[in-house]
Amino acid sequence: MTFLELAKDRYSVRSFKDTPIEEDKMKAILEAAKVAPTACNNQPQKIYVVRSEENRAKLAGVCRCTFDAPVILVVCYDKTRDWKNKRMPGYSSGETDAAIVCTHMMLEAWELGIGSCWVGMFNSDEVVETLGLPDNVCVSALLPMGYAKNDVEPLNLHSIYRADEDMVEYM
Repeated sequence: MTFLELAKDRYSVRSFKDTPIEEDKMKAILEAAKVAPTACNNQPQKIYVVRSEENRAKLAGVCRCTFDAPVILVVCYDKTRDWKNKRMPGYSSGETDAAIVCTHMMLEAWELGIGSCWVGMFNSDEVVETLGLPDNVCVSALLPMGYAKNDVEPLNLHSIYRADEDMVEYM
């Protein structure tokens, strides 16, 4: 499968089997995070692999979109490691870096037959407090993942794209 075929094939999975993700596959997913490009290669990403029933329940208490997944990756960035743009005061690369990392993991997971759903409907401070994460960490995304239930299909909007001329402008 080409990269473009993989990207078009992948969709958000919101219903998971109880089957655990094998260690070698989880390591490959986390390796994809490690090799993701980040601003100045500062690598501010911090990923918490939430597997315990107790911590998954805690996350479900502050985010209704965990979908009973057997694993939830809490994708964060360390505010002391992200790149600060001196030409644009107040800008830091952390959110963008974490998004790139999340995308890499999501696509690697799909290639391995593991579904996921990028979730942003939560309050970062609540997740930090609920899981007891350090203050220097900012949560960018939750990535519930696992093997999709047999009847799962992409939403009907999955393959609807904006027209090229609406999205791209040549200058």
